[in-house]
Amino acid sequence: MWTKSAEKIRDAVRERYAQIARSGSSCCGDGTLVQIGYKREDLETLPEESLMGLGCGNPVTLADLREGETVVDLGSGGGIDVFLAARQVGPSGRVIGVDMTPEMLARARSNAERLGLTNVEFRQGLIDSLPVADASVDVILSNCVINLAPDKAAVFNEAFRVLKPGGRLVVSDMVARGELPEEIRETPELWASCIGGALPDEEYLETIRQAGFPTVEVLPPEGLERGPVHSITVRAHKPGEAPR
Repeated sequence: MWTKSAEKIRDAVRERYAQIARSGSSCCGDGTLVQIGYKREDLETLPEESLMGLGCGNPVTLADLREGETVVDLGSGGGIDVFLAARQVGPSGRVIGVDMTPEMLARARSNAERLGLTNVEFRQGLIDSLPVADASVDVILSNCVINLAPDKAAVFNEAFRVLKPGGRLVVSDMVARGELPEEIRETPELWASCIGGALPDEEYLETIRQAGFPTVEVLPPEGLERGPVHSITVRAHKPGEAPR
């Protein structure tokens, strides 16, 4: 863990992504959206301003979303996964994007307005302290964001809190094959670029289990390689019977 305070970590991440939102460029652009699992025909129906290349997988495709479900996207950025999920849950469902960066929220809300979607909303907040009620969500999604959080355990505890019994967590994220060198973990720019905050693979999975999810699956396909880190997509269920 970077020894600087959690707020300094958040400040570095917030400034990095505010800059990306203002410029429209990607901080993590080695790999096209199609290469990480998005369908070209789906991308062509979305505003270009939402295609920011910030993900490392496509959790929406692997989440088995159903009509009428409520979904929360942790770190929703320009809104790409919110918009794709909104189509799958339909007008009787709802998708909530949570992001801490005002510039990203403005971009996402503008994109939603262009699409004319009425079943999405974007809330400002931290993913380790979600502005979402207990047991109110069917699915939690996240794409290359949890690695940026200073306290991953708090993020997964919050995901468990807001999920309904039987609800599911599907996230793509960056992890490391072992402990990262201190000089990487201690560099703000590397933390904000989806590298410095990556946990070792097994520690990441164990953090999800410790939050209350008994079984965590690592899903194919294999992910991206970015220097000392690589991407995985995982799925876990909250114990209990899923609502019908």
